[in-house]
Order: sequence, then structure tokens, then C-alpha cells
Amino acid sequence: MPETAKDAAAPNAAGPGIGRGPGRLLLTLYGVFTVAALSRAIVQISMQFDQAPLAYLLSLLAGIVYAVITVALWRGGEGARKVALVSCALELAGVLTVGTLTLVDSGAFPDQTVWSDYGMGYLFLPVVVPVTGLLWLRRPARPQQDSGS
Repeated sequence: MPETAKDAAAPNAAGPGIGRGPGRLLLTLYGVFTVAALSRAIVQISMQFDQAPLAYLLSLLAGIVYAVITVALWRGGEGARKVALVSCALELAGVLTVGTLTLVDSGAFPDQTVWSDYGMGYLFLPVVVPVTGLLWLRRPARPQQDSGS
């Protein structure tokens, strides 16, 4: 059956995709991270921005990156896989950079970010999850099977 424009825009629900199987756990974790990081950043930026603007903007950036990954995992497909791969790599680079900076010069960060101390405030998940995501997303895509309807 030919694919319609509506079918092409819908999330990849048929067959294995990047947000299915073990990818569902990543999708769930990134969804929770998105809500947590964006909520925290919005509250901090709106109520106490002058206290630690860099830390709060970095938390906002983390939330945005998490949201991009969440949407890419949910959408599926090769384009989304590439977006998720790049986003996970950026996230890991951010966690490693900010984590190192918070240890080397803690005075530069008067308040914690999501990525401070390699995500210690989030049980180190901010450093573990992107590594897991990169491993998951680098596996070869499996071809979709026709359901035969």
C-alpha cells in the first residue's frame, strides 16, 4: 500500500525503531530528563537568574538537548537517528566539559547545573545515558517488515 503524507509524518510505530525495544527505556529516561531539566531551569531563570546565570542557562541547554533527543527517539527513522546521535554526542561533550569545569573551578558555578560534577545530582545518569544512547543508536538499522495487511 502506498505511503501517504500523513503516514510519513507519523511516528514510526511499525517494526523495530530507535525508540522501540531497549530504545523505549532511553525514550522514557530522556522524557523524564526533559521535564526535570526544563522545569528546574525555568524556575531558576525566572526566580533567581542573577545568582548563577551560567549554571541556569546550561541547565536550560541540557533540557533542550534532552527534548531534541526525546522527539528524535519518538519519531524514529534514519533522519531522527542522525539527529539523536549528534544530540547524544553534544550532550556527552557538555556533561564532560561542565563536569570537569565544576571540579576544576567550582567558583565559576555558584549553583549546580544538570551536568555539574558529571551529573552527580542525578545519580550520574547524565553521563551514563548519552553513552548508552550512542551505543544504541550506532547499531545498524534493521529493515522494517511489511505487516502483510
